[in-house]
Amino acid sequence: MEATQAVLKGKLKISGILRIETGIHIGAGGDFAPIGSVDSPFIRDVITQAPIIPGSSIKGKLRTLLAKNRANGYVLNDVKDDDETIKRLFGDAEKSKAARLQFYDLFMTNDSKNFIENLDTDTYLGEVKFENSICRLSGKANPRQIERVPAGSEFNFKLVYNIESEVAEVMEDMKVLGEGLELLEIDYLGGHGSRGYGRVSFTQITVEEVLSTTPALDCKAIANLLHQ
Repeated sequence: MEATQAVLKGKLKISGILRIETGIHIGAGGDFAPIGSVDSPFIRDVITQAPIIPGSSIKGKLRTLLAKNRANGYVLNDVKDDDETIKRLFGDAEKSKAARLQFYDLFMTNDSKNFIENLDTDTYLGEVKFENSICRLSGKANPRQIERVPAGSEFNFKLVYNIESEVAEVMEDMKVLGEGLELLEIDYLGGHGSRGYGRVSFTQITVEEVLSTTPALDCKAIANLLHQ
């Protein structure tokens, strides 16, 4: 079956602030750690060295939470069996259907960066949490160091939604996206969430309609759907 391309009737630009409520760790990858360095560093912007939150981390977490929440039964379905709204929002690789949502990497706000730079932190704009994994049988401790973005840090949050359908379907998509953001606020982002890491919240959500050829959308109502 030949893939088809959707028309573009405009875009919604969704902006806000993602606030770190408890220290968050999104790993930089790689197994090599020089002597004296942190065992598990967080990912940083290669130019500024400030911590970032990859857009792929937000996208993947939201899709998984929504798929789990909307699945039938008690076993998570294969990604190809996600419901149609999730496929519209996040894409359908099997049918070569592009996602309506376009995520951006999240960068720390200037206010947060300036505030944390004036603190006595363990690393640049970061903290190091020392933990021990304890062998239940021997009682032997295995210490480790995990770098985290400190609680209270704020990041600029932005994503874009492609308007490809009638108003009713756009509003349905926004309602489901809002459900995903709400689920994320009571779940976690990044690693080690079962130990209290990665709690986040969203504030100052705004929606702007850009270059739309459809009847005007109620951007305030959409913002309310995204953060009730």
